Amino acid sequence: MADNQKKIVPINYTSRDFSSIRDDLLELAERLYPDSFQDFSEASFASLMVDAVSYVGDQLSFYLDYNVNESFLDTAYQFNNILRHGRALGYKYTGRPSTYGPVALFILVPASTTGIGPDTAYIPILKRGTQFSSTTGLSYTLIENVDFAAPANTVAVGRTDTTTGAPTHYAIKAFGTVVSGQFVTDRVKIGAFQKFLRVRMATPNLSEIISVFDTDGNEYFEVEYLAQDMIYKELPNMNYKKDNVPSVLKPYVVSRKFVVERDTRDTYLQFGSGKENATLEVADPQSVAMDVYGKTYTTSLTFDPTRLSQNESLGTVPQNTTLIVTGRMTNPGNSNLAVGQLTTVNTSHFSFGKSIDELNASKVSLVEGSLEVDNEVPIVGEVSIPNSAEVKQRVFDTFPTQNRAVTQADYENLCYRMPAKFGSIKRVSAQRDPDSQKRNLNLYVISEDPFGSLIQTNAAIKNNLKTWLNQYRMINDTIDILNPYIINLGIEFSIRVISGTDKYSTIDACIDALAGSYESGFFIGESFSISDVYQILGGVAGVLDVLKVRVYCKTGVDYSSATIDINSNLSPAGDQLIIPQNAIVELKYPSTDITGKAR
Repeated sequence: MADNQKKIVPINYTSRDFSSIRDDLLELAERLYPDSFQDFSEASFASLMVDAVSYVGDQLSFYLDYNVNESFLDTAYQFNNILRHGRALGYKYTGRPSTYGPVALFILVPASTTGIGPDTAYIPILKRGTQFSSTTGLSYTLIENVDFAAPANTVAVGRTDTTTGAPTHYAIKAFGTVVSGQFVTDRVKIGAFQKFLRVRMATPNLSEIISVFDTDGNEYFEVEYLAQDMIYKELPNMNYKKDNVPSVLKPYVVSRKFVVERDTRDTYLQFGSGKENATLEVADPQSVAMDVYGKTYTTSLTFDPTRLSQNESLGTVPQNTTLIVTGRMTNPGNSNLAVGQLTTVNTSHFSFGKSIDELNASKVSLVEGSLEVDNEVPIVGEVSIPNSAEVKQRVFDTFPTQNRAVTQADYENLCYRMPAKFGSIKRVSAQRDPDSQKRNLNLYVISEDPFGSLIQTNAAIKNNLKTWLNQYRMINDTIDILNPYIINLGIEFSIRVISGTDKYSTIDACIDALAGSYESGFFIGESFSISDVYQILGGVAGVLDVLKVRVYCKTGVDYSSATIDINSNLSPAGDQLIIPQNAIVELKYPSTDITGKAR
């Protein structure tokens, strides 16, 4: 009994890495087995065994810590694991963002028989889905029909008769909206029935699922969640000429449905659990809201207007067929364009007021072949994919919103959650309008150009944002979507270097350190910390002391015209530059906007 008690050795469970485990094993071996193991040099067998056990222990500790960390949103690191936690809390990852922008479209139409004005029979409608490409090799798609016969279009003489000078053709200029990316089609073979079928798309970077059909002609519809039965379809408005509304929304109850899930690269279609012969009947709203059977009372139940049936199958699952999935694949890199870069027509789709048989084929061919495109304003938006930390913060902000906008944080979070197919923004700030006596909000949004510099958000993205927010805002809230002022700053610094250190290389290191610290940019209304500049410069190798830092406004060509009085907007301690809530700071060209001297 005494011998057994002597062999009981307390184990240190805090030893989890290779070095600490190895030290503990060496201590145990020297104490308990002094006669068996005496040589613990690096080339000895005993050292080999101790190192092997330490290595295994280190590996097990690592994976234990990893699995525990990835089980919680606060400590998760892997991007896909953060997305899984986010889905459980209501966050929907939209994938790579798209960019929207207006474009000018030009066609040449034969003149009428009188020579006065174009022949209206040959004025077409350019159909959405027309494909364009830029000088940089990026693809863009027209998202709306463009009617060249609209009265607001510009009409000018395009060609004249060389003999008489009479017009023979007229040029018509119209405007449309394009989105980055191009249409692609995936064919997915489906086998026997499987509950909650999950299908992965072969095409990466899908920003939008356009349509899903099976080989039997059945259409499947995207919904927000599988319990949702009602969708809204866009139908042509037959009374368009009178009320000037091109499309109407009509509610439909559907049984074939799916939700879209995304990770860092791939897109998945998640179906429900229903069989092919499952029926879906629209229920009386009263029966949906009140389930009364044998009881003489009822509890307070909510009524979801998007769920109009009591079918628990969560939708019909395709089986023994092939799915034909049409989607829009966005550009793999930066989809922003500068002015005049969208110039090539890849494929075009036209429709005329009369059938092709009633028109002259050569004239139709001339009209279709004359199509030209040009972007007279930049096509911009936020094109960078959020990192793990940013997605985690968006998940935290999504859960309290509960699909409604009440607070400032709710509105800002909903703006960032706008689906990628509607465009994206770089920064947003929601503020109460101080000049309004009602619940009016000022929503400041900003985008970035192809080179990563701040630029005003275009009208197309603002209109999409307005439509997106309208379904969440409080009924008595009014929102003005505005452009914040862009304040371009420059930084001058003076440092003292350590004796023997090269001054010029130290200055370059200081500029690189400041440029890297401000690479992610600022938020709207965020103050500029001058004390942070001192701290960053002081941490650069070779810097003995930071003598002076001066912040000033950059103006002139390629810079914003907005300025701020630096001295009047310093904090009392002089360590902060207070920025107005309707402005945003930018270091546009760090390599030239940051300068320094060394002693």
